[in-house]
Amino acid sequence: MEHSIFVRDLTKRFPGFTLDRVSFQVPKGRIVGFIGENGAGKSTTIRLILNELKKDGGTVELLGRDPADPAARTDVGVVFDACNFPEVFTPRDVEKVLSGVYPAWDGEAYRGYLKRFDLPEKKRVKALSKGMKMKLAISAALAHKPKLLILDEATAGLDPVVRDEILDLLLDFIQDEEHSVFFSSHITSDIQKIADYVVLIHQGRIVFEEEKDALLDNYGVLRCARSTAVEPEDYIVRRETGVSAEYLVRDRAAAGRKYPKAVADAASLEDIMLFYIKGEAS
Repeated sequence: MEHSIFVRDLTKRFPGFTLDRVSFQVPKGRIVGFIGENGAGKSTTIRLILNELKKDGGTVELLGRDPADPAARTDVGVVFDACNFPEVFTPRDVEKVLSGVYPAWDGEAYRGYLKRFDLPEKKRVKALSKGMKMKLAISAALAHKPKLLILDEATAGLDPVVRDEILDLLLDFIQDEEHSVFFSSHITSDIQKIADYVVLIHQGRIVFEEEKDALLDNYGVLRCARSTAVEPEDYIVRRETGVSAEYLVRDRAAAGRKYPKAVADAASLEDIMLFYIKGEAS
């Protein structure tokens, strides 16, 4: 399978924090969700992928190229958690500037996105709501016809309606199976809705890289009395509440059969992430 992003043993050391041999892939034509708590290393990983930080070790390929190659960045659209256009700019000004930067700029497509999002071409950035600013940033990122879209907390702080519009746009973007999306977010419900694969990072290390459907179909939360003896090989992580114990299991059907007095529920991505972050390993 061809990959839009290939990361192997990526390492970056800071005082008090290390991004430790991070490895994962973003297949072409797929959406990969990148989840983890604040401070886990998501933004650092993205900055290294974009060559905005110097890595201490490992390998990164961006659309089959070295991230330092300007040609690679031309084919990448990037949206961060804030709109970085000057506040005095209007959407029309944004087009004037970026159309001179990107050879593949598509003005008709850009204006189509503005219309789709009800963004006024002559209204200054400073007068736009946060949701409108993010729609503008995504419209600009898509208008130069990227093959890969990278988003770092782009839906954070937005209301559910705006988030839903943006997620629908991302699904449209990958329909030709030539485009890819790498979507970093702590809003696991957004990732659960649209991602094909999920990568979880915790304290600078990759915990897993899995197909989303397999995670949701198989993983589960086993809830039982604290006195119930659940064998270590049957769970990944455990945590205790006041009167009960909860276990994250890889096969909830098998766990339910083996422990019939327990309740084996489906696990959401948020459940899975919180267990790994707050639970105790087997």
